[in-house]
Amino acid sequence: MKVVLVLGTSAGGVGRHVRMLAAGLAAGGAEVVVAGPAATQETFGFTEAGAAFEEVPIADRPHPVNDLKSAARLRAVVRGADTVHAHGLRAGALAAAAAGSRTRPGLVVTLHNAVTVGGAIGAVYRALEVVVARRADHVLAVSPDIGERMRARGARSVGAAVVPAPPLAAPSRDAAAVREEISGLLSTPLPEDRPVLLTIARLAQQKGLETLLDAAAVPYEQGPLFVVAGDGPLRAGLQARIDAGRLPVLLYGWASTPDLLQIATAVVVPSRWEGQPLNVQEALRAGKPVIATRVGGIPAMVGEAAVLVPPGDAAALSEAIGRVLGDPEEARRLGAASARCGAGLPDEDDAVRAVLDVYAALPTRQAKGSDLR
Repeated sequence: MKVVLVLGTSAGGVGRHVRMLAAGLAAGGAEVVVAGPAATQETFGFTEAGAAFEEVPIADRPHPVNDLKSAARLRAVVRGADTVHAHGLRAGALAAAAAGSRTRPGLVVTLHNAVTVGGAIGAVYRALEVVVARRADHVLAVSPDIGERMRARGARSVGAAVVPAPPLAAPSRDAAAVREEISGLLSTPLPEDRPVLLTIARLAQQKGLETLLDAAAVPYEQGPLFVVAGDGPLRAGLQARIDAGRLPVLLYGWASTPDLLQIATAVVVPSRWEGQPLNVQEALRAGKPVIATRVGGIPAMVGEAAVLVPPGDAAALSEAIGRVLGDPEEARRLGAASARCGAGLPDEDDAVRAVLDVYAALPTRQAKGSDLR
């Protein structure tokens, strides 16, 4: 079986997911080709995972001339494939354009993100959704809302994507060393009894960090420190607000998640939208209480193992934080529920088996080689 995995520009979760699938499919005996921008090969090392790599420029924004060239290039790459599995709306639409004949390979598209932009760009993306819905043999959605949206767009077959986090690594330092480092960044000691509320997020609009700062401005009896692990385009503006309001928030930068989870009292996820976020999976596997927004794929992922609040509601977020900090029994209950939920999360083998099941169920003209399962 020959499988072509297609992705666009990625520096994070989508690229890691494609590499994981490439490695699992290649280990099972499939011929795997990854098609995408050259930078993705440099970042994720698809060839080291057992796949061939073909450069196909797919930017994160539409560009008619460049997209026509990319579709022509992709058409050559997918020739002879049994299945084309594109990741993301842009990659999915280009794959649909590239595989246009009756004898085309089966087309599966995994949608990792919701369309949240408006205006002219939003209108283009909505049009691309229609293209993907009508041309893909099967759409995999990382959250129920995306699945419902694609059904409304005319998708004939929609299923739930399995996007597991990698196994939680061991910490590289002990908790005392992490606290000592944070104390140095704060220029003040971080005692063991001071609660730490950890947010792991790119500093970008989707992550709802302005709501987190609103919640951090509320006085809490326990005096927590909010630690935000990540970086991104909003850093300067967030830091200016933290400084102006003297908020108890540390913008830590990119960090080893297992290191910081050691000292986290709870993990806070204030996002406007998420699919199956790796940070929530990591928090569950670490058995940490989770306070998150009720968006996208989070409710289905956490079940009863988190306190969920509406997105953008700072009052509800601060109330939930105060409840977890002020009720040790509730915090213990949430931590235990997180650990149970984390133990039952799908792993990488589950994700590979899930896509093989999808490939095998495609129309018969595309189902060659499905004995790999």
